[in-house]
Amino acid sequence: MGDAEAARSLLSASAVRERAHEMLAAGLRGDLAHFTVDLESLSMAAHVVSELIRINYPDLNVPFHARWRHFFVGERDLWAERAAQAAWTSPAAKARAEFDLAITSVLLDAGAGPSWKYLDPGTERVITRSEGLAVASLRMFEAGAFSSDPADPLRADADRLVQLKHEEIADGMQSMVGNRLVGVEGRAELLASLGKAVMANPKVFARHDRARPGGLYDYLAAQAEGGRLAAPRILEALLEHFGPIWPSRLSLGGVPLGDTWRHPKIRRDDATNGLVPIHKLSQWLSYSLIEPLQWSGITVTDIDGLTGLAEYRNGGLFVDAGVLRLREPQEALHPNPVDSALVVEWRALTVALLDEIAKLIREQRSFTIEQFPLACVLEGGTWAAGRRLAREKRADGSPPIAVESDGTVF
Repeated sequence: MGDAEAARSLLSASAVRERAHEMLAAGLRGDLAHFTVDLESLSMAAHVVSELIRINYPDLNVPFHARWRHFFVGERDLWAERAAQAAWTSPAAKARAEFDLAITSVLLDAGAGPSWKYLDPGTERVITRSEGLAVASLRMFEAGAFSSDPADPLRADADRLVQLKHEEIADGMQSMVGNRLVGVEGRAELLASLGKAVMANPKVFARHDRARPGGLYDYLAAQAEGGRLAAPRILEALLEHFGPIWPSRLSLGGVPLGDTWRHPKIRRDDATNGLVPIHKLSQWLSYSLIEPLQWSGITVTDIDGLTGLAEYRNGGLFVDAGVLRLREPQEALHPNPVDSALVVEWRALTVALLDEIAKLIREQRSFTIEQFPLACVLEGGTWAAGRRLAREKRADGSPPIAVESDGTVF
């Protein structure tokens, strides 16, 4: 297998899952440098998650973990309100706009820091963290911040994304002295890279319109067979066509590997030796593109083909619940680079443990995997439980392990 072919083998959810479970196996053997794994504590963590599901969704009708949940403020669905006011020419036109919104919003969603907040002018609510980033990005989208056509604000155009300055993002996010949003420059660079990648690939992104991220809808819709599309195909398209946007990351055989890192416990006899794919933002985005496809009439299958998300709420759940324990607890206190072995271990273990806790939750609630896919476990769910435990253990609700974020991973 050549290097390029080896690289492409890492650009899938199955590769993420396979190597994450290898990391878990190493942890269970006691072979990891930074973490030990206590699976006996997983049952208690599952009970916390299961109880939150009962409280938050008493009818057990849990939606998917996706960006669309973050556009709710109180009982108001801000995107649904705005979309209802628009004169869409077709379901596809609406889906393109929703792809534009989801893609730009998710790429702007990489950790806000514990002190940043957003005052939403439409609801007069102060919103923090991921929800605050979501609403801020939605308001920017509604105002036409990503559109090159003043008469058509509900779109993101590639040429506009390339020109977008980090000061504009700072303004839209209300980042200022005393309310700094971490990684603003990194977010601006990411959107500019997105614009360049979209402009360079009209066959994918400009099939029925000028170049825009939402053109990916048409590309995926064309691959649906009998109106059905497997969820892992969404991720594969994102990794293939958005691969060049990630900054200063590994590449192999000329193929950018995105959210992929090195760890000595993952061994192969080919060029992928020591490489650990995570693809967190791309998978978060994949989950967030499922519903626009469904709303347009396409059935999305094999949703559990995607993996859990290796971010600090899910990962924090396992640390705060005692499933994962640092060998040297003081390592949690200083910011750890995202490419450090400690963070790579933490993230890969999180992916594998999400599979394991999902099994326990389904057993506790007598669900089948079809009735309660991983996307519902995350939303119901592990993310909320991670946040709850963080607030119980630390006054500011910060994650249990400090990570040096560049605005594109966490």
